[in-house]
Amino acid sequence: MGSEVLWNAPVADQPVDALVRVPGSKSLTARWMLLAAAADEPSSLRGALVSRDTRLMRDALERLGAALEVRDGVLHVSPIPPACEHPAEPIEIHTGLAGTVMRFVPLLAALRHGDVRFTGDDAALARPMDAVVQVLRAQGVEVTEHGEPGRLPFTVHGTGTLPGGKVEVDASASSQFISNVLLVAARAQQDLELVHVGEQLPSLPHIDMTLETLRRAGVEASHEVDAEGRHSWRVAHGPIRPLEVVVEPDLSNAGPFLAAAMVTRGTIAVDDWPGTTTQPGDAYRELLERMGAAVWREDESLVVHGTGELHGIEADLSATGELVPTIAALCALADSPSRLTGVAHLRGHETDRLKALATELTKIGAVTEELEDGLVVTPGPLHGAVFETYEDHRMATAGAIIGLQVPGVQVVDIGTTQKTLPDFVGMWLSMLHPEPAEDEE
Repeated sequence: MGSEVLWNAPVADQPVDALVRVPGSKSLTARWMLLAAAADEPSSLRGALVSRDTRLMRDALERLGAALEVRDGVLHVSPIPPACEHPAEPIEIHTGLAGTVMRFVPLLAALRHGDVRFTGDDAALARPMDAVVQVLRAQGVEVTEHGEPGRLPFTVHGTGTLPGGKVEVDASASSQFISNVLLVAARAQQDLELVHVGEQLPSLPHIDMTLETLRRAGVEASHEVDAEGRHSWRVAHGPIRPLEVVVEPDLSNAGPFLAAAMVTRGTIAVDDWPGTTTQPGDAYRELLERMGAAVWREDESLVVHGTGELHGIEADLSATGELVPTIAALCALADSPSRLTGVAHLRGHETDRLKALATELTKIGAVTEELEDGLVVTPGPLHGAVFETYEDHRMATAGAIIGLQVPGVQVVDIGTTQKTLPDFVGMWLSMLHPEPAEDEE
């Protein structure tokens, strides 16, 4: 652990009662930014998230030639100019720990005539990237791998064009391997057909989200499942029209606050919860209700009330894997065991999230067994401990949830939450200790 800063997770001394406004969706912001950079004319994005991940995406797009500027709270994007006839100077893109940058940008970089080297944080160098490399090579793009095959760092030797046509990919490790192809496919020289050849396809809602953003940008995109259950997508070659977009709030980031309502028997309303959405975080409505919460809509808000009941759950979370750390934290505080499955792909996230959760939940007294594709959480008497986060923002918020009820939980590097939620600590403390309303005259 070394000199890592420890954050004493505050214990809730009363039920929470707050209206929470979470910033824009990281997943949607990344997709809109990339599409805007690939579009034919300038675009504007209102409500775009500003966090470490989106700053890394902005830096990557600017290095490729896009111009991004915030004016009056709106992100204006001027697209990447057409590739030069002669090779441009080599550039390097640092992905940090952002999966959206390391997996979405390399194919876009192939449309630049010149070398683009991709690297990242130490933990990023262990994340699977082989499907990205395989797609690039299948499109005739030369890739030089500088370390372990299928991992960062590598260099994309772009020629300024992608041929399109039929591409096969195994996206068992991450749905991002599908989205990265779909987002750039309209810029190929002909229609592109993408066929998934892996055994499983995690986080399908994220792929639906990509298709929805493409259609809103005027790109013809479709998804089919054949009689044998094989998924394929088709994207038509053609223009990407400029965007005027309002980015939805990040529903996954709302999860820890909704969980706080359950843990403290309080009430949390999340403002501007969309009526229909492709965000996986929308599944919190059903999952928290199954675990004992009262959930309802009130005007433009989603409201969760902790009834005092917090039950274990059996759930296949294959479509909503990013919710697992929040749900697992609640499972540790529940009155019965839980079994969460369908999420083997979480081993390739910021850290091996299944191993990390099993280790840290067991450490505080909730014995947690790793399955090949999930977790079994058995609640027990809980106690404080140092809660490691493994540079993973969702591990940090899981520790904060448990700390609401368990004294002495010390979260390592709470600052890792800045990856997607720039002021998590401030929002958390404001929820627990709201400013008293001033008396009206």
